[in-house]
Amino acid sequence: MAARPLRIVVLVIVAFATGLLLARLLAPTPVVPPETERATVFPAPRVLPPLELVDQDGQPLTTGFFRGHWTLVFFGFTHCPDICPTTLATLAQVARLLEDLPAEAQPRVLLVSVDPERDTPERLAPYVRFFNPGFLGATGSLEATAAVASAFGVPYAKVDLPDGGYTLDHGSGVFVVGPSGGLQAYLSAPHEATTIANDYRRIVAWTEARR
Repeated sequence: MAARPLRIVVLVIVAFATGLLLARLLAPTPVVPPETERATVFPAPRVLPPLELVDQDGQPLTTGFFRGHWTLVFFGFTHCPDICPTTLATLAQVARLLEDLPAEAQPRVLLVSVDPERDTPERLAPYVRFFNPGFLGATGSLEATAAVASAFGVPYAKVDLPDGGYTLDHGSGVFVVGPSGGLQAYLSAPHEATTIANDYRRIVAWTEARR
């Protein structure tokens, strides 16, 4: 009679060990983002809410705009005296550094205005195209601007000037939106073209390898 309890104990141990092995095999593998120089890469794309903007040609620009393309997104405004033109000039260099990539992997560059009161499509179009003919711009109502800035986590504030005019303080990061339409990575300032290009290549390669 002693053999039966022993067999039961052995079966319980085997079942427990098998359960542990199966749990390890079936558990999801932790997602490890690629190593980058300055970029913060999200393990999974962050879903963006609906957007209600218009582009530099006055055409609707919604969340669907991002699907099927890689896009570098920067928030700024055309009256910006320093950070915006400097960043856009840097992104123009980035675009040139990435020209060897397949067409579908080359990023579009989108400037989202935080100054919709002055930045009409007619003003945005020549401004962004001055830096690169392929650059894009987006603007909208005050409410739509606040919504998109909130979606990307970009702070901005209107600052009155002594002469009666105003300027805007705003975040200076660059965002990478992947072809899934979700936010893939954040590039923090200060921006340097070679660093951005290198990090971008790693992000694209890592994302494509996971498909």
